[in-house]
Amino acid sequence: MAESSQTPVKATYNLPKPIPAYYPHPGSPLYANKQFYKSIADAPKTLLQTHRCEPRTGIAVKIPAKSVFRITTPEGPQVCDLNIWNATNPKERFWAARTRQLHSAHVSTYDRLWSNLPYLRPLVTITDDSLSARHDEWGGRVHDTLGTRCDPYVDKLISGEDNDNHCHSNLYRAVKPYGLTEFDVHDVLNVFQVTGLNEYDQYFMEACPATTKDYFELFAEQDLLVAISACPGGDLSQWGWGENSENLDDSKMIDCCRPLAIEEITD
Repeated sequence: MAESSQTPVKATYNLPKPIPAYYPHPGSPLYANKQFYKSIADAPKTLLQTHRCEPRTGIAVKIPAKSVFRITTPEGPQVCDLNIWNATNPKERFWAARTRQLHSAHVSTYDRLWSNLPYLRPLVTITDDSLSARHDEWGGRVHDTLGTRCDPYVDKLISGEDNDNHCHSNLYRAVKPYGLTEFDVHDVLNVFQVTGLNEYDQYFMEACPATTKDYFELFAEQDLLVAISACPGGDLSQWGWGENSENLDDSKMIDCCRPLAIEEITD
């Protein structure tokens, strides 16, 4: 039987791109006043203190409200896993999924890192980012909210072996002296890490492009407890987790592991 002439045909040309569900624009409560935060970024700065995070370890630092701090790669490329809490109420913490919705899967200057419910307010605003323009040939970009920290549980699930040398464990050890527990460790911002989604919508990671001059600068909107982990995968040029890691040698990852630092700054 011939097809009815009334059969609808879906047009596939000249279609407008979908608009974002959320769009931080002037007048929106999501919007960070660019003039104000640019003035912070451009102001002369004095380094108050540097907190060094040794390779494959984690540190936690209290950062006072209305101050500026930087995460840096003092000896070259190294992935950083970042957790943030309200220093006086650790029930309020960074919410990666909502930040991804309100801003982008990869964040940069003038984006904000938002806290969980029922608080839902900015913990920090990104004021400067030396790697903001970096992306790879596959569309991967730095500073992602797509993935989360490496952890010993998924590693054991895949490999069948115990291994506590992961960002989840580093972050837990870093915040334990502050009275926090493993349950307080949460989804991270992967700073300096190049990630994206392939044609099958699967998560991929590429090697970190950071140099000794690179930094990620943030303005504290509240009194904060900030924890970072120098990922045991190093710069991810030789990463060895996941189902394709059977033939990878941990010693290769060790060779590409470097320190991180948190710099407290005044302006």
